[in-house]
Amino acid sequence: MSATPRLRRSLLYMPGSNPRALQKARALPADGLIFDLEDAVAPEEKEHARAIVGAALAEGGYGHRELVLRVNAIDTPWGHADLAAAAAMPIDAVLLPKVENPDRVDLTLSLLDAFGASDRLAVWCMLETPRGILFAREIAGAERLAALVVGTSDLTKDLRALPSCDRLPLLTSLGLAILAARANGLVILDGVHLDLSDDAGFAAACRQGRELGFDGKTLIHPKQIAAANAAFAPTKEEIERSRRIIAAHAKAIAAGKGVVVVDGRLVEELHVKDATRLLALDDEIRRLSSLT
Repeated sequence: MSATPRLRRSLLYMPGSNPRALQKARALPADGLIFDLEDAVAPEEKEHARAIVGAALAEGGYGHRELVLRVNAIDTPWGHADLAAAAAMPIDAVLLPKVENPDRVDLTLSLLDAFGASDRLAVWCMLETPRGILFAREIAGAERLAALVVGTSDLTKDLRALPSCDRLPLLTSLGLAILAARANGLVILDGVHLDLSDDAGFAAACRQGRELGFDGKTLIHPKQIAAANAAFAPTKEEIERSRRIIAAHAKAIAAGKGVVVVDGRLVEELHVKDATRLLALDDEIRRLSSLT
C-alpha cells in the first residue's frame, strides 16, 4: 500500500463540449475530473468536444486532481480518434464505457500503444450492463487496468429495475463489482445520483457506498462534491480509534502478545492495517487541503 494514497472520494463528470464548465473545474474541490466525450456529448458535437478537451488540458491548471478521459466505445465512429487523442493528452487514465469482456481492454491497450501513449496511462472500465457485471471478474484481471466504475443508471435500465432509495435492486451487481475489484487490487467507484434536488438521498447513497466498500463516488454536478468528500473521508471518531488501535497493538507486540482489546473489541494485525490506511487517507486529505 502506498504511503500517500490517491484520493478518489469525488470524481466529477465534465461535459467535453462545454468549455466554460472545463474552465470552472480548475477551482472545484473534486479529487478527480472525468472529461466526458461519450454520454454528455451529442453525436454532432463529438469532434468539437474532443478538441475542446484537448485545448483545456493543454492549458493546464487542474492542480492535483486526477484527470480521466471517458472516450466513446471503440466500435463507434469516434472511438479510435478518441484513443489517438488520449495518447497525447496529459491525463492519468482513459475510461472505457460499457465494457463487457477483457478483450476490449486488450484492444484498447494495443491501440494506445500504437498511438504512442505512455505505459503509465491507465485504463478504467465502466461496468454498466448485466453482461459487464457477470464478466466483472474477467475484466478486472486485464493488464494495466486500474479502476472499475459502476454505471448504475444504465444498469438499472437494463435490469428493468425500479429506482429505489435503498438501491436494493442493485446490491447484487454492486457486490459483484466490488468483489472483482478487491480481488484484483483495483480502485472501484460508485455510480452517479441523478436527482440533484435529493440531497438526503444523495447523502444516503454515499454512506451506503462507503459501507459497501467503494473508494468514492462519480458525480454529475459540483454541488455534490462536498457531500461525497465528507462521506468517503475517515471521520474524526475513526481517526481517533485508528490511533488507539495502532498504539495498543504496538504495545501488545512489544509485550509479546499478538492480540489486544481496544474499546471492548479484539484487535489483530488486519485491524492495524486498516487503521494505517485510514490515517494515510486523512494525512493526504489534510495535505491537499493545505494547498488550496
